[in-house]
Amino acid sequence: MKQKLTYLILILAVLGSCALFLTYHTYGNIEFALALRLKKILGFILVGIACSFATVSFQTLTQNKLLTPNILGLDSLYVMLQTLSIFLLGSHNLTSLSSLGNFFLSIALMMSVSTVLAFSLLRQFKHNLFLFLMIGMILGTFFGNISSFLQILLDPNEYDHLQGKLFASFSNVKADHLLVASIIIALLCLFLWWLAPQLDVLHLGNDYAVNLGIDVRALQLMSLLAISALVGVSTALVGPTSFLGFIVANISYQITRTYRHRAIFITGSLIAILLLVFGEFLVEHIFSFNTTLNVIIEFTGGCYFIGQILYKRNGNKG
Repeated sequence: MKQKLTYLILILAVLGSCALFLTYHTYGNIEFALALRLKKILGFILVGIACSFATVSFQTLTQNKLLTPNILGLDSLYVMLQTLSIFLLGSHNLTSLSSLGNFFLSIALMMSVSTVLAFSLLRQFKHNLFLFLMIGMILGTFFGNISSFLQILLDPNEYDHLQGKLFASFSNVKADHLLVASIIIALLCLFLWWLAPQLDVLHLGNDYAVNLGIDVRALQLMSLLAISALVGVSTALVGPTSFLGFIVANISYQITRTYRHRAIFITGSLIAILLLVFGEFLVEHIFSFNTTLNVIIEFTGGCYFIGQILYKRNGNKG
């Protein structure tokens, strides 16, 4: 009953926030406002669900609630791939490529490279969390340095074109991208939903999971494929959103107090959508576009991350 009540409260909060966002300050142009804002709402829903499913699953694989898939430098990887594509092909050739073709290309590159990196690192350093973190951060720095070097060599016009693709933006989401992304995210989330009972067992630890008949290596590979694809789709759709998954996953753990991934998936998705909708409402109507949603997420997530580290540190001392 408590879990159902939590779902009900979150659903009502999400619906209320969406209604407020869609109808506030329409200035009589309700049809125009709805056409513009509904696209953003769908983007919020897709990114929120993708971040929740990907982060919760990744934290189960790594057995650590402070990690997100971005610890492997996936944001920096996205920036490097976008920079490399413009550096090698040029913005004119990319512009001539269909919008959906460019979208699929970004997803394919992110999924293939990030899956290889994540699986190889998890296999080599799963018993040494410190090395796992260090290698991930080093890779992120490496990708970032390559991107910075290539950006210096770019033509100013191509650099300006690149910058428009590197910042998280829900305002420039294209309708055809939303349709494709919704299909891909739905399939991937259904796949992780199907794997949820095995992830529940893996939550006990790798050794217990093996003893209970789980093929841990196959589960890790399948989950990482889905996680990498989810991160790739959400990043290609709106740009990097580093701390969103961390925020919603840890809040979900505190609210649900359960090991069942399906309950955490639902709770995390609702919280993510609520945060995104309310955050965009603040950006547009309170801050008057003087900041961006990504800045609010990064600032809030950074503060929450530091708070979690301090809390766990003090808890361990106690």
